[in-house]
Amino acid sequence: MRSFRRLAGVAPEDAAIPSPNIWNWPDVYERENRAQDVEGAIWAALRETVPWRGADVLDVGCGDGFHLPVFAAEAASVTGVEPHAGLVERARRRVGGRATVLQAGAAALPLPDASVDLVHARTAYFFGPGCEPGLAEAERVLRPGGAIAIVDLDATVPPYGDWMRADLPRYRPDRVEQFFERQGFSMRRIRTIWRFPDRDTLEAVLRIEFSRPVAERAIAQTTGLTLAVGYRLHVRRKETFRA
Repeated sequence: MRSFRRLAGVAPEDAAIPSPNIWNWPDVYERENRAQDVEGAIWAALRETVPWRGADVLDVGCGDGFHLPVFAAEAASVTGVEPHAGLVERARRRVGGRATVLQAGAAALPLPDASVDLVHARTAYFFGPGCEPGLAEAERVLRPGGAIAIVDLDATVPPYGDWMRADLPRYRPDRVEQFFERQGFSMRRIRTIWRFPDRDTLEAVLRIEFSRPVAERAIAQTTGLTLAVGYRLHVRRKETFRA
């Protein structure tokens, strides 16, 4: 996945870390978002693990705000943070007054200490070693008893995971999982289905997610309009102060 090219290292705190898929092809990425997890398995796991009804929610790396309305339907407040100015504007148009969208990176969140109950990030910034500054910031803005929920692709699940590893031979899923375990996160594996409306959409999505050779291989190996894609949900709660 092209956004995972950031795994080579985290940029300085004042620099945005590019996400080539959505930054360069936001309209195709919108079509991808609509195709992802059509059965709602990720949302079901989040509702079970970190329910947000009546909570103050922060979505880190919110992109153009695709997930913000889902949180806003139940949360007390929703804030999206995104470093790319163009995506910030798209997100603001999407949510209207239902959420606040701020331009900033994960390593310097423009929120007060202990101001949110849930920090959510989906395939954004938190890819394992190197994301410690963002984890520290997430912990800072969380209230005691709040949670960080990180949703990331599971590169151990074929076929999508096979294509990811082909594009990123240095990426080691086991080491990423060990990193989050050492940081005190639980882990839950989630199987999802991506369903595309037509071949043109499927092929366009694969071409923004992978290098040309891997994308062409993925297209050739996908005979229908669905893909099985695995995710990991990592969750860590902030300790509640004790008297």
